[in-house]
Amino acid sequence: MAVYCNSAPFSCKAWRNRDPTPLSALLPTRLFSLLQPPFSFHPDRLKLSTCRWDKVASAVVSEESAVGSSSSGTDVFNLTYLEGNSWLWDISGVRVLVDPILVGNLDFGIPWLYDAAKKFLKNFELTDLPQVDCLLITQSLDDHCHLKTLKPLSEMSPNLRVIATPNAKSLLDPLFRNVTYLEPGQESEVEAANGSKVRIQATAGPVLGPPWQRPENGYLVISPQGQLTLYYEPHCVYNKDFLEKEHADIVITPVIKQLLPNFTLVSGQEDAVQLAKLLHAKFIVPMKNGDLDSKGFLASIVQGEGTIESFKELLSKELPDAKTLEPTPGEPLQIPPP
Repeated sequence: MAVYCNSAPFSCKAWRNRDPTPLSALLPTRLFSLLQPPFSFHPDRLKLSTCRWDKVASAVVSEESAVGSSSSGTDVFNLTYLEGNSWLWDISGVRVLVDPILVGNLDFGIPWLYDAAKKFLKNFELTDLPQVDCLLITQSLDDHCHLKTLKPLSEMSPNLRVIATPNAKSLLDPLFRNVTYLEPGQESEVEAANGSKVRIQATAGPVLGPPWQRPENGYLVISPQGQLTLYYEPHCVYNKDFLEKEHADIVITPVIKQLLPNFTLVSGQEDAVQLAKLLHAKFIVPMKNGDLDSKGFLASIVQGEGTIESFKELLSKELPDAKTLEPTPGEPLQIPPP
């Protein structure tokens, strides 16, 4: 979770204020200061959490023959939701690990204030991950750049290719040797061992902390033969002027809002519909990044608004031909070209 606003040179959403009350008056000082990176963590010893992960590993391996690689002439996305903001994508053989939280809980270093565990993927080991070609990081806070996970991952694969927001530079540089930091509009290429290549372009996401700070990242991911484009940003915060020049066949976005008193932490519902419409999406994959077993003061005051069903009703009015595909945590969701 993170509080955000969009600022120049991007269009301003100014913290989505419902009144002028400053955030610092609503949240404890330590959490408010946490939103101003850089900050430090004290990772615990490796301890991994769930029960269906063995199915993930075997399913990813079995996808090898089904994943339409470049040589088959068909691009296919296999999207495995790992709960929270975390994903494993297999794009015609190119494996991308996104915002992973695979070791311990999510607590921002303040477990008395917020402490969240996954509901379904509880007992798998980090070593159960297949070999990945790229680590993709959208934001610099703990729910995206999770040092309890990234430190042991970097020890296992110090040369792993990483693409990330520049805001995470102070966190990632000590861990990984091969990091590319993308500003909105910049892109990079990732190549798998089988020769498949995907292009990843950064887009403007939320601004965390003061309005003069650079935005965090969303991403457009273009499949090897250009048959499919995926868009991902885990807060449903986007710059309309930037995205109206783009398109995405697949949009992964939260659709259920997460609200603090007077503030929207994560957007959804009508904002997600407008995002899908803006990108002319054919498939919308809703993520439930607030659906965690959480405790602490902050967890007690965060409220959800809307449902996947209410989102579908809104979507059917604006984009009737689009399909909503709900992922099951730990089970690959395959999307071929339409």
